[in-house]
Amino acid sequence: MSFLLDTNICSAYLKRRTGLTHRFVQHSGHLYLPTIVLGELYTWAFRRAKPEELLAVLQHDLLADLTVIDFDRHCARQFGQLQSLMLTKGTVVNSVDLMIAAVAVVHDLTVVTHNTRHFEPVPGLRVVDWLQE
Repeated sequence: MSFLLDTNICSAYLKRRTGLTHRFVQHSGHLYLPTIVLGELYTWAFRRAKPEELLAVLQHDLLADLTVIDFDRHCARQFGQLQSLMLTKGTVVNSVDLMIAAVAVVHDLTVVTHNTRHFEPVPGLRVVDWLQE
């Protein structure tokens, strides 16, 4: 099984949360990061007084071990399809979370997040929380 990492999992990993290092090693080669999450991580870094430190950690500790997946036209189509379906049902999901979900659906990945409730309404999406297991 392969996994798409959400921002909160990446930030917890970078903060050295117990158990996550084991998961990252265990699933090495099967971990993916959507460009949407990468953008959120860069935002986190650039909001710091000294962004260089976190930027270096992102580059050497996180990005070196993951495959980055672009939000491309296939993901955009899936996003539109999912959002249309959910809006028809009266379900609203944050657009960023839905974009992450679309990447996971297109690439047949399981989303790893601590905010499982944000992703649960998305039909057909597999979601796990490595901080609760």
